[in-house]
Amino acid sequence: MKSLTVDLGSRSYPIYIGPGLIDRRDLLTPHITGKQVLVVTNETVAPLYLDRLLALLNGYQVATVVLPDGEQFKTLETLDAIFTQLLTSRFDRGVTLIALGGGVVGDMTGFAAASYQRGVAFIQVPTTLLSQVDSSVGGKTGVNHRLGKNMIGAFHQPQLVLADTDTLRTLEPRQLSAGVAEVIKYGLINDPEFFVWLEQNMHALMALDGDALAYAIGRSCADKAAIVASDERESGQRALLNLGHTFGHAIETGMGYGEWLHGEAVGTGMLLAAEVSARMGWMGTNEVERIRDLLARAKLPLKAPADMSGARFLDLMAVDKKVHAGKLRFVLMRGIGQSFITGEVAPEQIAAAIDAHHEVG
Repeated sequence: MKSLTVDLGSRSYPIYIGPGLIDRRDLLTPHITGKQVLVVTNETVAPLYLDRLLALLNGYQVATVVLPDGEQFKTLETLDAIFTQLLTSRFDRGVTLIALGGGVVGDMTGFAAASYQRGVAFIQVPTTLLSQVDSSVGGKTGVNHRLGKNMIGAFHQPQLVLADTDTLRTLEPRQLSAGVAEVIKYGLINDPEFFVWLEQNMHALMALDGDALAYAIGRSCADKAAIVASDERESGQRALLNLGHTFGHAIETGMGYGEWLHGEAVGTGMLLAAEVSARMGWMGTNEVERIRDLLARAKLPLKAPADMSGARFLDLMAVDKKVHAGKLRFVLMRGIGQSFITGEVAPEQIAAAIDAHHEVG
């Protein structure tokens, strides 16, 4: 087992990474604040892992919520099922919510915890690669709106992240690839040595090699934890974690939630960011090709949706959390591992890059 800490002073919390952790009562229960527990999962994960988690909770007053599976259900309407169960169970401010599932379950459970009685404790037990390396760490919670992704939410840090790498063996190949996109992101943001490691070890990662998984998850979480500790509420450096997301969120919203997996959209978004960076003269075309090659080896889509023009992207990007004072900010790159934030790219240049991407991608 690997462990590391998200350093937020009195609100610091551990991340445990390794096989068999979903059966470790000694790791879980010290972070449950009272005797009331609500476990939130979905209809795909529940048959696989819910009984094993519930077996650790003897002696607690436990209720469960099983949500439908899919990004299209990450809505205020679905969130109401969590609040209804909390109130039906008469759970008070001492309740701890446990999110058992991928990024959608984690985001919704965290938002429910942030909102119920103005804030209660929650724990992340992520079961997808994407959630283990990204969405379970850092305290971003929320739901989607038909006009924009993750536009309704709150910052609310978990008490614990318990990442059992054995759960990744039940992932569908497409979900695995989506998670690898977020792993690649950390190499592109500020960790060029990790990017090189991924170039050398992508085959092992895609084959679910235990050592490769543990290393990639640990390194990704360490990279994210360092950024979150320095900028919890995204007033500066944390925005770098949005590399590829401005483009990716436009794809998800434009195509309809669930048509593209989040990681698939982010992967294509990172390639678009690289191509814009090259067009601006900030990044060499050889580095763009290295990024394209690594994404291809991760079996991620390399082309933006054919029916989404540059103009359509810009229209969707106008409703984005990264718009500040009416100006859309992008995370671009001066090279692999050298990302930066800028609002100085003209919209016409973004649209041109996207339209060109359709032709050459």
